[in-house]
Amino acid sequence: MPKLDLLQGTLDMMVMRTLKAGPANGYEIAKAIERTSDDVLQVDHGSLYPALHRLEKSGMLAAKWEISATNRRARFYRLTPAGRKRLALEHSNWEQMAAAI
Repeated sequence: MPKLDLLQGTLDMMVMRTLKAGPANGYEIAKAIERTSDDVLQVDHGSLYPALHRLEKSGMLAAKWEISATNRRARFYRLTPAGRKRLALEHSNWEQMAAAI
């Protein structure tokens, strides 16, 4: 099966859905998206980090520096209450779109 690129809005939703489970760094987010899509969706780091920064700037995510499992400094992102609300709305819209298709 061919690998698919993610559209910006879809990437934002996938990032927020991943962070619903708890804080994670960029590498962990990318791997989680790939894993949950059975490796169909590939996350390009050139798209992921701008999306993380965009979501943080818009108040959907909060971030802070922490030490990763590999003992390196990494920026960990978490979903904010506003991000949880937006994720619920986007999920509802997504289900309506999928049902219509």
